[in-house]
Amino acid sequence: MQVLFKSRGPQTAELHDLTERRVRFVLRRLSWLVPRAEVQLSDVNGPRGGIDKRCQVELRTDGAGTVVVASVANNWRTALDKALARAARFLMRLWRRGNDTRRFRQRLIALDR
Repeated sequence: MQVLFKSRGPQTAELHDLTERRVRFVLRRLSWLVPRAEVQLSDVNGPRGGIDKRCQVELRTDGAGTVVVASVANNWRTALDKALARAARFLMRLWRRGNDTRRFRQRLIALDR
């Protein structure tokens, strides 16, 4: 899986390794479905502070298109973890929807008729 990191903040350069490790860890079981992940970190308010650290995760998937998830939090780590958790849940839901056994049985029954 290819992980791309984009950020313009001075502090976020230190987060590059952490971001790549977290993406690979969270998506380790779904890496066959996601060949490319792009993470963008941005500070919405700049130096004014507040809940303004934004993380956007864009996952290019095989067969399911592009999945984009964003999260805003007090710090970079929390924003990254929230966005990755939402993206992983969404991918699992898509994968389960495609592998639903009831639908598979219905297709087999329809073919037998």
